[in-house]
Amino acid sequence: MNTPHLLVIGGTGFIGHHLLKVAQQKGWQITSVSLSPPTEERFVDDVRYLHLDLTDRSLVNIHLDEDFNYVVNLGGYINHKLFKDGGRNLINSHFTIIQNLLEVLPRSNLKRFVQIGSSDEYGNVITPKYENLREEPISPYSLAKVASTHLLQMLHRTENFPAVIIRLFLTYGPGQDFERFLPQIIQGCLNDEIFPASTGEQLRDFCFVGDTVNAIVKALLVNNLEGQIFNIGSGIPISIKEVITKVEGIIGMGKPLYGAIPYRVGENMSLYAEIENAKTKLNWSPKINLEEGLKKTIKWYSECKKWI
Repeated sequence: MNTPHLLVIGGTGFIGHHLLKVAQQKGWQITSVSLSPPTEERFVDDVRYLHLDLTDRSLVNIHLDEDFNYVVNLGGYINHKLFKDGGRNLINSHFTIIQNLLEVLPRSNLKRFVQIGSSDEYGNVITPKYENLREEPISPYSLAKVASTHLLQMLHRTENFPAVIIRLFLTYGPGQDFERFLPQIIQGCLNDEIFPASTGEQLRDFCFVGDTVNAIVKALLVNNLEGQIFNIGSGIPISIKEVITKVEGIIGMGKPLYGAIPYRVGENMSLYAEIENAKTKLNWSPKINLEEGLKKTIKWYSECKKWI
């Protein structure tokens, strides 16, 4: 049997790095595409790293006009800016990238294209979030994700394109970028600092990165999923304040200043997943509960001094 060839867009990112490691363990041939080379911490042996701007169709045509069996699109960074603050460029870049990929990538040997969507696509509709809810994006970023979802589903209906969309809720774990919520909280507690936080009433859904990557791999390999959307999260709502309290309790230090950070304009106050679809069709469910995942994550940051 031929070795599967996997293309990961955004392979130098937090989730992408963990996905590359799992694919490497499987012995797959791997190509990663990103704007910049991987940091030393995120470098994975035997991966072909390409660094290019995917909004440039000519570059996509030069470098990616080859057969891949599996594609995972992790491209794009979460950005909550408003449309008036540059949101048009954000929408255009996301949508241009996916259109360039879909135009250039050969389809003859393509078995599955997994689009990494976002829980933000649902906006402020009722919770828990079901995959068949009509989306109500509340930012240019979430609008771009919704547009990509609908483009891929249209291509599946009209051209039998093998797309699967998975909508991630809050993935966390070792090696996450410092600018994200949990690494900042962990740093503040490890240093026993006073650090700002919102009031913390928002309900969120946290999923350990190992579980998220396992879901991505299943979305690549499980049969008869094309055209479908799957929520990937714990399915268990927890307030931001409760999460901070858990981190404080595990570390035994930290002085959060609640209310120092205002809520974002239009911020979703209740965002958690219904994951029955993933359980039944992907045969996936999270294995690492929040307490265990936080301990693993805190241990990693406490031992990796350059990150704190």
